[in-house]
This record gives sequence, C-alpha cells and structure tokens, in this order.
Amino acid sequence: MSFHSGEIAIQTQAGVREEAERLCSFISDVIKPPAEEFLRTQQLAVASTVDANGRVWASLLTGTSGFLQVLTERMIQINANIIYGDVLYQNLQSDGQMGVLAIALANRRRLRLNGKAEIQPEGQINLQIQQVFFNCPKYIQVRYLETEITESLKQPEITSSDYLTHHQQNWIAQADTFFIASSHPEIGADASHRGGYPGFVQVLHSKKLVFPDYSGNNMFQTFGNLAINPNAGILFINFEQGHTLQLTGKATLIWDEKRLNAFAGAQRLVEFDIEEVLETKNSTPMRWRFGEYSPVNPRQD
Repeated sequence: MSFHSGEIAIQTQAGVREEAERLCSFISDVIKPPAEEFLRTQQLAVASTVDANGRVWASLLTGTSGFLQVLTERMIQINANIIYGDVLYQNLQSDGQMGVLAIALANRRRLRLNGKAEIQPEGQINLQIQQVFFNCPKYIQVRYLETEITESLKQPEITSSDYLTHHQQNWIAQADTFFIASSHPEIGADASHRGGYPGFVQVLHSKKLVFPDYSGNNMFQTFGNLAINPNAGILFINFEQGHTLQLTGKATLIWDEKRLNAFAGAQRLVEFDIEEVLETKNSTPMRWRFGEYSPVNPRQD
C-alpha cells in the first residue's frame, strides 16, 4: 500500500514522512485473522459516505455481535440496525465509496476498513475491502455497553437545520468523543475517531466549530483527505440516551502556532464550517456507561 499526495503533503509538513512510510506496511488489502476475530464481537461502528452533492457524512452503525460479518478475506457484510431516514443508504445509491471504523470502547481497540459498498436486496451492505488496519488506543474513553440491542421503546425522530441550536451547542461543548468522516475523490471514504476531555471541541458560533488534532499514528489519513477535499462529516453520540448528532460541512486545517497555544497538546487545529445538521433522537436502543478517560488526553487547563 502507498499514501496519496494529500497524506504525503501533511506527513511532510508535520515532519514525520519517514516514520509514516515505515507504518505503511500495517495497511493491508485483506482481512487477516486478528481483524476477523476482532470484528466477530463488535457491536458499534461508524460509516463514512458521500452524498450526491459531494458532501461527506458520518453515520452510526450498531447491531448484535457479528453484524460485521467477514465473508471473504476481501469482503465484509454489514447487517446493522440502520434507521429509516439516515443518509447512509441514499448516499450509497449515488456513490459506493464507504469507510467503516469498528470500535471497542471497553478495551480501546479500533479497526478501519475502507472500500466499495453495494446494498444487497435484503438491506445488508457488502463492503469490498481496499484498506484495513488497526489504530492505536490513544484518546479513546472507556465505555461499557449496558444493554444488548433490543426493540427500541421509542421511534427515532430526525430534525434537520443548517445551524446548531443552543441545546446542540451544549451537547458538543460537553462531548469527550466524536467521529470524523473524510473522502478522497479517487481513493475513497474514511472514518476516524477523535477524543479528549470535555471542552476539547469549541463552538465558535452556531455554524462553526474548532477542535485540536493531537499526536497520533502519523499516517494522517483524515488530514490527507482534507488537504485534497475539505468536505467532511462529524458524528456525536449521546452514549447514555442513544441519540446522535450528524454534521456535514467543510474543514480548514490550521497550523498557526499562536492559535495552537489556546489548545493544550494541539499539533494542529481544524475549523469546521457547518452546512447541515441532523439530530436523531433514539438513533439506537444501545446504551453505554462511562468508565474512564484516556490517560493520554491533554488537560485543558
């Protein structure tokens, strides 16, 4: 596997080009036994897809253990509890690129799978794998699944707007976790995780966020995509109540040292201009109990 021009540009600017090239060997185009074993027990994932207008979205995927089923070493089938009205299916009908991040919050493990998706007649999604690799456990807050998936007592309710309400701004300001979706026009879509102490994402106003980028694996898949294509999607999950907040918009990468000083541990910043907001109440019947913060989260003193 090799990096695309956007990833190489960011790696070079960050001064980690040689290290990134060594890490490239961890990216595979087949699902090896450790990845298959990991997928067998997962119940939470996030998908990155692209709509007909080129906007990128991050969507929540949940299901019983095994809902991410390995069919062959180059294909998985996703049989998730996707709510009616989510942008995921509609996006895949116009653009088959899809990134999936399977994440185990209880033990801080995560696996990325990127490729081409096809919707099956009964609603399952087959993902033909182009990239698969594990990520490090940094910045993942421990959470424990409290309930197995069951019939939701309440029907999902979706509201849409082009700005954040006060309630949504408070939600984001208190968040310790979010997921970011990005896309390269030739390489495809990708989903990734971001975490920190509450307050690490700042709401500048109802249509703009800013958040830090901490030291990571130095491959820069997300930032590399954003360097080529600024369209991005962000997903916040209310883990205690099963609600989701999906944002789509454009990301701007910031390297200015003066601005970085306002965020402890920041290597870079991202400004995110919001184009559309989807809030879904009762997005999943699953609930998670908070365990502990990641020990490597930079303190926002």
